[in-house]
Amino acid sequence: MGYTEMMIEGRNAVIEAFRSGKTIDKLFLLDGCQDGPIMTIKREAKKQDCLVKYVKKERLDQLSETGKHQGVIAYIAAYEYAEVEDMLEKARQKGEAPFLFLLDNIEDPHNLGAIIRTANLAGAHGVIIPKNRAAGLTATVAKASAGALNYTPVAKVTNIGQTIEELKKEGLWFVCADMGGTTMYQLDLKGPIGLVIGNEGEGVGRLVKEKCDFVASIPMHGDIDSLNASVAAGVLAYEIVRQRMMP
Repeated sequence: MGYTEMMIEGRNAVIEAFRSGKTIDKLFLLDGCQDGPIMTIKREAKKQDCLVKYVKKERLDQLSETGKHQGVIAYIAAYEYAEVEDMLEKARQKGEAPFLFLLDNIEDPHNLGAIIRTANLAGAHGVIIPKNRAAGLTATVAKASAGALNYTPVAKVTNIGQTIEELKKEGLWFVCADMGGTTMYQLDLKGPIGLVIGNEGEGVGRLVKEKCDFVASIPMHGDIDSLNASVAAGVLAYEIVRQRMMP
């Protein structure tokens, strides 16, 4: 899983990136531009199911590092994405019950990196993130993961809820972190498990929460009402680790 350049500017460079099979996380295009190369880029983006944002020239000028964006800027994943199946295979090879992290729209790249780092140290087999409204594997994420991105696979899925349904068929059950849940110490968190962590402001979305088997709350004794998303992920993950280590 190699580290690659993050931002690509200019029409030919972006077309080339698509055609060489690079994973493009986000594409910014000049709104209203319809000429040949831009139409080619749109077609390639559609094929790859890539997130496209149409913006004004001022926005592109602001993002541009070279000043030669020609109406197009693409962001490339710093690392290759894995498939969810690869994670289950990794668990099988190790003879372990699958342990996955599923992140419901974590938008802060520092949090995403920190969670990948925690997932690695807690022995999770992979991290699953949604395609839209969430941070991708950028240079900031890679840095915050302290090298864990080299070892812990990350998959990008269109719909977290649907992925939960598919993984339930593989025998996994799911616990999400939420204030209104059962205290985590009272839950049986052994066996094949998916830990679902919600976004920094709103927590886990209602539709995703409804698909979870358990809602776990972390005991709070302070004066503020919530933990940072990556800290919550760490606290819950290590309760899972503790229970998995018990005979």
